[in-house]
Amino acid sequence: MSEFRIFETDEFTKKLEKLPKNESGFLRRKLDIYAYPQIRSEPFYGKNIKKLKGYSPETWRYRIGSYRLFYVVDSDEQIIYMLTIDARKDAYRR
Repeated sequence: MSEFRIFETDEFTKKLEKLPKNESGFLRRKLDIYAYPQIRSEPFYGKNIKKLKGYSPETWRYRIGSYRLFYVVDSDEQIIYMLTIDARKDAYRR
């Protein structure tokens, strides 16, 4: 099975840029070194990965410290769309 490609949405990149510089740098390093390699090879299973209930389309979250990264997977096209990133305290508010 080939690896998935990752697409960062505009909302995702804007939220990452709005974070304080030290936090955005920390998160970017974690994304590049840990999260993206894991999600590319296996987007549905992992220690920090969880499927969210009650979301349409099916949405997954990846935990990085006190932040939550939300994404959807297009299995047909082998693309993962990074939707947004939020602090845990704000992440689950609708």
